[in-house]
Amino acid sequence: MDQQKFHKEVLPLKGRLFRLALGYLKDTDDAEDAVQEIFVKLWKMRSSLEKYRSIEALAVTMTKNFCLDQLKAKRRSEVGLDKVVARSGGTSPEKHSEESDLMGILKKILPELPEQQQLVFHMRDVEGLELKEIEELTGINYNNIRVVLSRARKTLRNKLIKIESYEYGNDSVTY
Repeated sequence: MDQQKFHKEVLPLKGRLFRLALGYLKDTDDAEDAVQEIFVKLWKMRSSLEKYRSIEALAVTMTKNFCLDQLKAKRRSEVGLDKVVARSGGTSPEKHSEESDLMGILKKILPELPEQQQLVFHMRDVEGLELKEIEELTGINYNNIRVVLSRARKTLRNKLIKIESYEYGNDSVTY
């Protein structure tokens, strides 16, 4: 396939591929990058494009797969609770031990929260997502996210205070 035919048959797919990528990635810049990447791949394989019955179907499939790969890569790079504590900068052995204990307690009491609170807390305080991003990903209203997050933090704080005060008293609670 020569350059003129490529421009005529492949480049008009830009709008459709962009909308598809935007639907998956939820970010204009990422969607534009995805479409550009697909066009580069299609250009590199231009000599074999004649084999396909529908270049459009090929481009759509390539875009979908590329976007899914991007989402998987993003999920793999998400930060866990342990890494959040590690980033907090505590270098002394005592500080490290305290943080380690706190993480152990948090990991045990977090599942006691309602599912929605767990999700919003994890997305905001562990992964560091903005409230607008959480709204887009979950479909929960922005103000509801703030309320759910506040309740989750309050519940966790109260449970931690209760556990800490019991540890220093006669009745020790083990988590």
